[in-house]
Amino acid sequence: MTEEHKEETRSAEQKQGEEAGEPEASKKSLAEANDKYVRLYAEFENFRKFAARQREEQSKYANENLLKDLLTVIDHLELALQHSSNREASNALSEGVELTLRELKGVLEKYGLAGIEAQGKPFDPMVHHAMSQIESEDAEENTVVKEFRKGYTFKDRVLRASLVGVARTRKPAQPASMESEDVQNTAAKTGD
Repeated sequence: MTEEHKEETRSAEQKQGEEAGEPEASKKSLAEANDKYVRLYAEFENFRKFAARQREEQSKYANENLLKDLLTVIDHLELALQHSSNREASNALSEGVELTLRELKGVLEKYGLAGIEAQGKPFDPMVHHAMSQIESEDAEENTVVKEFRKGYTFKDRVLRASLVGVARTRKPAQPASMESEDVQNTAAKTGD
């Protein structure tokens, strides 16, 4: 074997070694690319589902602001009914306003509006806003005893909390003899 022949053999062996390493590198880069593709596809699917949920929620509550504005109309109709029901002469007006109010409430209920029942219910800060505490011997403590303004929900959201008065039980007054004993005991302890 000549020197030239040996060199060619070494060169050929070296090329074979490099070519043998290329498929491994190709397999590795293919696996990495496939992994990136799978992750990217999963991210895209998650984003697509998130966007669909957002669209669904947005369309579900699209009329929320309209309903909030209409609540004032309901309040005014209810006030008109309260004031007109005291007069005999305005009986026809009262009936007309009552019919209009009932119809308006029916339409709004059809689209998901519901009144919050407050009177006689336990106070719930998620749906009630306490305006005052009212002493009451008849109702349990923290029970709604007066509703100043009706609250409403739209589907599963609170549109407007009820403005309420909450029962507070009256603390029994200490008899005068017990008060004087407390004062005497306190004075005795302090050394006066």
